[in-house]
Amino acid sequence: MNEIDLILSHFPNLTEDQKEQFGRLKELYMDWNSQINVISRKDTENFYERHVMHSLAIAKVTTFKEGTKLMDIGTGGGFPGIPLAILFPDCKFLLVDSIGKKIKVVKEITKTLNLKNVRATHERAENINEQFDFIVSRAVTAMPAFLSWTKGKFLKENKNEFKNGILYLKGGDLSKEMSPIKKAIQYFDIKDFYDGEFFDTKKVVYVRN
Repeated sequence: MNEIDLILSHFPNLTEDQKEQFGRLKELYMDWNSQINVISRKDTENFYERHVMHSLAIAKVTTFKEGTKLMDIGTGGGFPGIPLAILFPDCKFLLVDSIGKKIKVVKEITKTLNLKNVRATHERAENINEQFDFIVSRAVTAMPAFLSWTKGKFLKENKNEFKNGILYLKGGDLSKEMSPIKKAIQYFDIKDFYDGEFFDTKKVVYVRN
């Protein structure tokens, strides 16, 4: 099964534009990675599994209605934000990272792919003065610290199936890390959606605002 067939097996309704955008991702990242290290070298051979499909696990948990605003904190090279922005072209994404060279890569890739629904900024999350329906991230820090970065950054009106909140990609035993948190939390095992040893201990964690 090639990479696009892998994505289509889980997301069968992609447009031709989306197929092309997903299909170009690996080549673009390999090119940039040779200049600026944004992806672990050991992950490059498993790029679609470990970066694209992992990011899209959020979309196996819930979908986003047109006009939904999302912020990706600690986006690094653009994960999970860029794959989600390709999948949800009618949603608006702000990708944030405190490392300027990584945001440079994000901006260049979104420009090359003509992703009109993505903005990217070199900034600390605490300094973003906007509000969103959802904040997404991929294991940038422990959840209690992450929650402090998101304070005051959620819109009050809920327009999606899930109430506004955080959708966080994280692996391993989370019981100790999550124990101090008083908000409503749901865990979704990614192995329930995807095959492959890589996903065995990985979860999407939803924390309701």
